[in-house]
Amino acid sequence: DFLFFWGAVFLVTTTLVAFLKKENQELIPAKEETQGITDTYKLLFSIIKMPAVLTFCLLILTSKVGFSAADAVTGLKLVEEGVPKEHLALLAVPMVPLQIILPLVISKYTAGPQPLNTFYKAMPYRLLLGLEFAFLVWWAPKVKHEGGFPVYYYAVVVLSYALHQITLYSMYVAIMAFNAKVSDPLIGGTYMTLLNTVSNLGGNWPSTVALWLVDPLTVKECAGAQGHTCATAADAEV
Repeated sequence: DFLFFWGAVFLVTTTLVAFLKKENQELIPAKEETQGITDTYKLLFSIIKMPAVLTFCLLILTSKVGFSAADAVTGLKLVEEGVPKEHLALLAVPMVPLQIILPLVISKYTAGPQPLNTFYKAMPYRLLLGLEFAFLVWWAPKVKHEGGFPVYYYAVVVLSYALHQITLYSMYVAIMAFNAKVSDPLIGGTYMTLLNTVSNLGGNWPSTVALWLVDPLTVKECAGAQGHTCATAADAEV
């Protein structure tokens, strides 16, 4: 019902925009950025070949490796340690107003001539929060009791996630502001889309690799079965 309702709202509003909203002819540039798909890709390759853009792309493709494991695996490990999934989902609710307010606050600091300064300043704090998340996973079985987890544990989890959101959005808004600032106005749409796509990819591929490495890097012990390391599925089954 929830999905159906918002799907209907989405269809109605976008249809109304399509029929009722008119373009402002005065603001449309006389010359289009590109003439077609082929021209667009030629333009993209010419942008990528620029030394500064190539270096920047390499930087943002690797800048999020340090916190990929904490971002991708923490929630799964908390569930593995017994934290109910529905409780973790509820903890996301207080984050919503924070996620709305943060970009507005952070944009004041990224509006200047050097928006990436905010990105650099937030990075060490986000790396430290990775250690905090590891502590939360280690702490979970120690505070768990028959009734579940104490309220103070959830309070620490919410606080940790809130601090993480601050660092995450500081880096996110800063990189978006920088991309907007350096994009050539004549080909702004193509330029920004390229940089933002590379930025998104820089966050996704490390998380995928981190998830893939969880099993090979996890040390396991088999209780009462000497000689079996449980490193493989067959050993664990035995």
